[in-house]
Amino acid sequence: MADAIQTEFPLHSLQSGQWVKLICGASYQDLTAIRSLALIYSLAGVDCIDMAADQAVVTAAREGMIAAQQLSTEARKRGFPAFRFPWLMISLNDGEDPHFRKAQFDATRCPKDCARPCESLCPAQAINQAGVINQRCYGCGRCLPVCPLGLISTRSHRATPASIQSLLASGEIDALELHTQVGHESEFKTLWQAIAPRCDRLKILAISCPGETNVLAYLNALNDLIQPLPCPLIWQTDGRPMSGDIGKGTTHAAIKFAQKVLASDLTGYVQLAGGTNGHTVTKLKELGLLQNPHPNLQNPLNQRLTISGIAYGSYARSLVLPILEELENFPENSLGSKQLEHYPTLLWSAVALADSLISPLKRRIDPN
Repeated sequence: MADAIQTEFPLHSLQSGQWVKLICGASYQDLTAIRSLALIYSLAGVDCIDMAADQAVVTAAREGMIAAQQLSTEARKRGFPAFRFPWLMISLNDGEDPHFRKAQFDATRCPKDCARPCESLCPAQAINQAGVINQRCYGCGRCLPVCPLGLISTRSHRATPASIQSLLASGEIDALELHTQVGHESEFKTLWQAIAPRCDRLKILAISCPGETNVLAYLNALNDLIQPLPCPLIWQTDGRPMSGDIGKGTTHAAIKFAQKVLASDLTGYVQLAGGTNGHTVTKLKELGLLQNPHPNLQNPLNQRLTISGIAYGSYARSLVLPILEELENFPENSLGSKQLEHYPTLLWSAVALADSLISPLKRRIDPN
């Protein structure tokens, strides 16, 4: 029965337009932060946690979720939602993609009098005097144009199907996300042929693509290739990748792209990403793009023209980053640990911030 409940909960969220996904980042490998993010956002009620296709990253996220389960009774006392395990999702790419890269530069070449705009601008605090902290960088690219001497470059990587076989076989993950771009038909086909035999193990498959010219024709071609699917499908409309923490307007590109997909004949759930932030739900309400969350009142015709969920990445991470920074400055406790659950004041402050982001979609009564 427990497995059935876990399976139904995130899927019900998709069906009712209340799906929320946390994006840790396809290149983000700060294990301590990932564990804390999984703990915080699991307690706040996310349906899915998306992360790098890396065993250590998956293990850190699972540890955070288990810690959240152990605190579920206290969370309910504090008014947070009933705990349910989120689905774990890992990401693969079919070629060059900004989500699968790291910044790099030789710090010895930096002038001593440099104002270091790269360091002050980095949202992940992945740059210091020694260069780039590899595990923290998630590839946003904001440091590239601000270097006065143009010393910063990026290196890309590719998460291969072979690298995730053990994760799929072990049942540690529930979902896959495939990152692609218009013009990658042959690359996507190669990737799909490698993973299709394993898709019967998935609870959900997501395809993430930026809204470029001819994107609908491209997505239709992908849809024809992957059908029939043994699991539900999410189209992730990646408006302006890794930009949600920059400002209010970044959410517009994701919404505009979602509207195009909703108006097409593509089947599957539509979920926003890329530039999503605290203004996204308000804008969706203004445009009438949210479902009525009460199934007995739903209009099936209207449901097809509404989004099914939102993924929050850079904004969700930046929201709780000050608390994670504060945790770093705390001394270890009597157990020799600096795990967030051992510092209740910090933990519940972080969960409250996460809840403030998630609850507008999760707990709304009337979307209008």
